[in-house]
Amino acid sequence: MALSQFFMPSNNLIGEGALEKGIEQLARLNCKKVFIVTDKILEQIGVVAQVTKPLESRGIEFKLFTDVQPNPTVSNVNAGLADLKSFDADLMISLGGGSVHDCAKGIAVVATNGGKIQDYEGLDKSTKPTLPLVSINTTAGTASEMTRFCIITDETTHIKMAIVDSNLTPILSINDSAIMSNMPAGLTAATGMDALTHAVEAYVSTGASPITDACALKAIELIAQSLPTAVVEPKNMKARDDMAYAQFLAGMAFNNASLGYVHAMAHQLGGMYDLPHGVCNALLLPHVEAFNESAAKERLDTIGQILTENNNDLAGLNTIDAIKKLADIVNIPKSLEELGVKREDFDELATNALKDVCGFTNPIQASHEQIVGIFEEAFGPRS
Repeated sequence: MALSQFFMPSNNLIGEGALEKGIEQLARLNCKKVFIVTDKILEQIGVVAQVTKPLESRGIEFKLFTDVQPNPTVSNVNAGLADLKSFDADLMISLGGGSVHDCAKGIAVVATNGGKIQDYEGLDKSTKPTLPLVSINTTAGTASEMTRFCIITDETTHIKMAIVDSNLTPILSINDSAIMSNMPAGLTAATGMDALTHAVEAYVSTGASPITDACALKAIELIAQSLPTAVVEPKNMKARDDMAYAQFLAGMAFNNASLGYVHAMAHQLGGMYDLPHGVCNALLLPHVEAFNESAAKERLDTIGQILTENNNDLAGLNTIDAIKKLADIVNIPKSLEELGVKREDFDELATNALKDVCGFTNPIQASHEQIVGIFEEAFGPRS
């Protein structure tokens, strides 16, 4: 077996009450000035106040940065960097979903390493640790709060840059399922299918290990059981807890085994059309895994067995059909065409997907024509 290395934050809190406990631990870090990266919606609905009020009561000064787009951009990072430099913080907090965490990581790495965010595309390009980052998660999907991955869109090239760097790993991750119960159904579905994609891609990855396998398979089990319930019963805390653990386990898996062509291709769709990442993953997942079957059939069969054993609505289906059915159950759009993707862009999308670091651990290395073919398969309605 090849040498493996395992990355994750040194401290992680999961479950109801994690936020309160996390603030207590954060206060013990002796920080005086905290730079908080979040978004305007979380500020409007009062989630930000759940963090800022306890900081105020402890005499900790803070500054908010809320200009983060759903697919964070180079401009978002640059704006946050300018705000951070004017504040001289000794710690950062990211409060939100994957977009917020990724933006915060981008700000943090440039703040201490210099240059521009584009300099860090690829694997381990930084040379210095970032500012300490505490990541408070509000969705159950991306796992960016506990990974070394950061995805930033370059508006000039319309490419989502994949930045994978151990220095980007937060020092503390907080997953409070009570906060996640505020997620609307569509976001719950998209982020849940994102987590499923993380687990599946990590399990069939050429970088998989016994540790990542265990994390991935348990994540798939929990998602099959709990995602449909979390979508239709947002305040069902058993389902929310399960999804909090599932997305974290999936993060542990892909943070170390990496991913595959689903993510490499979804990043291009997000960069070109500004589409929701989880929805793109859900649409591409069955088609990429159908392509992977010749090299990973045994592992894909195991995934199918877990999906069908843990959700009665999937019983009797093969792996690919079970993934499609689960996407239907949680009301994921049925085709790339429905999302406004254009066939004439497939050539450029495929070219850029083959450069994405996430695709390097796919179980089969594809040709340009094969990637175009997968986009073509996902273009029409699921059957």
